[in-house]
Amino acid sequence: MGWKSYGDKQYVPHVLQYYAFGRIPAGTGNQAIVQVALTQEGNSGDTYWSWYGFGSRVEWCACFVSWCGEQCGYLESGVIPKFSLCSDGAKWFQTKGQFQDGSYVPAAGDIIFFDWKTDGTIDHVGIVENVADGVVHTVEGNSKDKVAKRSYPLGDSRIYGYGITKFENK
Repeated sequence: MGWKSYGDKQYVPHVLQYYAFGRIPAGTGNQAIVQVALTQEGNSGDTYWSWYGFGSRVEWCACFVSWCGEQCGYLESGVIPKFSLCSDGAKWFQTKGQFQDGSYVPAAGDIIFFDWKTDGTIDHVGIVENVADGVVHTVEGNSKDKVAKRSYPLGDSRIYGYGITKFENK
């Protein structure tokens, strides 16, 4: 019969209808956003701030976190918000009762918020990759204008707090 009549041309769309958000998951639970973020290491910010809707460069760390969340279906499901201001992201988690201060030991996939000058102003945001030996390992957008992995001691005074990602009851 040849290739013209071989198989179901709609096979992929048919299979994807059984996956949430129409895509094959990159991981489960909190790991999906970490895996997406890690694939972006070294990239510059134009993908993220333009996806958000900005016509020119902005401080893009929050756009990066939101973009990663969107790739996992987290925005649609309400796991994290779409935000471009770090303070708006923190406020969203706070209003949901899903925010912990800098003394908390985070899990992979939690959202980490920073106050670089320890003046009460949230200046930066990233994604927790993991915690090991008292160190928080992160993936952050707009770290020297690239997506980069970084590390901080648990309880570092520059860590403002954490948005806790929850997947049940969405």
